[in-house]
Amino acid sequence: MEMTEDAIFATIEDLVAMAPRATGSPGGEAAAAYVQRRFDAAGLAAEVLEVPSFAWRATTCTVRVAGEESECAPILHSALPSHDWTGTADHRIEAPVVDIGTDRVRRHDVRGAIVLFDLTFDMTVAHSLPLTMYLHDPGRKVLRRDVLRGRNPYVTSLARTMTDAAAGGARAVIGVLRDYPDSRNYHNEYYRRTLFMLPGAWVTRAEGERLRTLLTASPSAALSLSVEREGVVSRTVIGVLPGRTNQAVMVQSHHDSIGPGAVEDASGTAEVIALAERAGTEAAEGRVREKSLLFVTFDTHFTGYQAHQEFARRYVLSPDSPWNIVLNATIEHIGLRAVEGADGGFVNTGETEPRGMFLNVNPALTVRIARKVRRHGLHGTSLMGAAALEFFAGGIPTDASFTLVSGVPTVSLISGPLYLYDDADTIERIDRAQLVPVARFFADLLDDVDRRRGATLGTMPAPLRRLLPRGRW
Repeated sequence: MEMTEDAIFATIEDLVAMAPRATGSPGGEAAAAYVQRRFDAAGLAAEVLEVPSFAWRATTCTVRVAGEESECAPILHSALPSHDWTGTADHRIEAPVVDIGTDRVRRHDVRGAIVLFDLTFDMTVAHSLPLTMYLHDPGRKVLRRDVLRGRNPYVTSLARTMTDAAAGGARAVIGVLRDYPDSRNYHNEYYRRTLFMLPGAWVTRAEGERLRTLLTASPSAALSLSVEREGVVSRTVIGVLPGRTNQAVMVQSHHDSIGPGAVEDASGTAEVIALAERAGTEAAEGRVREKSLLFVTFDTHFTGYQAHQEFARRYVLSPDSPWNIVLNATIEHIGLRAVEGADGGFVNTGETEPRGMFLNVNPALTVRIARKVRRHGLHGTSLMGAAALEFFAGGIPTDASFTLVSGVPTVSLISGPLYLYDDADTIERIDRAQLVPVARFFADLLDDVDRRRGATLGTMPAPLRRLLPRGRW
């Protein structure tokens, strides 16, 4: 089956029309059902892995200083007394404000206060260069100074500020999106290892300036936040195409989203579907692969990764797993680079967002992957070593992290445009010209590893990898 730009883009449009595709929401259920139907139609044996998770929402969020209300948005997953808490809570806090700007909380006395801070985005494209083994950058677009200064939405000061503010006795936080376009819709992730115990709100750069002006005359603020959190059932879709052996290659993305979720991750899900349909067509025409193929679109990416953990426990770490997964191929975020425009919003540049491909595969496969990146025209792509992150950082910043630390050799493509966590992640952010090259690259990779010994695909042979501790989440 030919993988065409129009077909892949039509799948993205279908998924965006279901947004928001949040875990446990009607849109999330519709997305899972949609993927399952596509897998079924492709001739795969499709099943749904249902795993408990949580849905957090704020019903009210207000910030008031000197009798004037500021427009704000809730810091998602804030005001949680524990990771498994469910229920409702109303927080009405009036307290003096300690403005720390971009400083560290520990340098201030914040007992009984509301902490006002500027959110910093702490990782630039340049920070990835020490991990880079190979960069395909025709025209040297990635190495321009303005591109190297570009920041992603993942690595920020939020987690440490929340943690330190709670430890210091603060009562709430207000985050100023100082280095962000004119939007308060920064939909931060739920950081699995960090509990956001304090209620919090986001304000824009302009609102932050206004708050600081008001605070010079009246150094106190009132913050109100009402939250609800309930247990929900997540739905991860698994499509299986059996091969001659139980050795399996896994292809994954995630179908859930907070906002429109075009680049994150309707784009990745559409690629997984396209590859599944290609494999299904080949099977119908008589091709039998040596290795089984697993096509997976995960849920719970924004609610704690419970589905990812359960999948790793059940199908990677368990001795009763029906498959021996010898490689994971993960596809995320096929998007255009965007910058802040004159009107304060995001404006596309027309260039591919720089992206990384995290690898912990053997040197021969790494060389072949570099050649495939060049052959298929995946410009703006860096190959980055994942082995050090696997053992010293506890994983990689992609959807593949849980299978990686569970011992599966991994090839994980991801980019980090700043708009990913915003309602600005709309259909026009898709890098249409890269949809087919990415699909062809991964199709080439699947054909390549089907001819190789599964036990030797990783950076070390499988028998040695089994001696290492796994499942350190």
